[in-house]
Amino acid sequence: MEETSININDTPLLIRKGDEGRVVSKNGRIYNILVESKNMKVTIAELEPNSESRWFKHDGEEIHLVLEGKLEYTVGETIYNLKEGDILWHKSNYKHKAKNIGDKKIVYITIGTPPTFKESMM
Repeated sequence: MEETSININDTPLLIRKGDEGRVVSKNGRIYNILVESKNMKVTIAELEPNSESRWFKHDGEEIHLVLEGKLEYTVGETIYNLKEGDILWHKSNYKHKAKNIGDKKIVYITIGTPPTFKESMM
């Protein structure tokens, strides 16, 4: 796979299926950071069965689009059960985390603005 430049300026950036950005992997979680500009960050996340992210809380807003599998996403005290094709939007200053509730890997896209989510938070 070809690594895609993720820090962008005013030039359009085309990312093809199979391209990779900066990949961070920890304990059954893979984060492929595809695009990062001064205004947003786009990440494809994968969670293996029975794995979950840590709790996050930071500035900004996020949209999550489930591509494969079943995702349990908690925002504040509310739990959302998402499946392929579902989209969830939330403000990032509420505590939030993702959990794989299925028996297969889940894949979802997260778009955050501004790009306050850092690899050190994973």
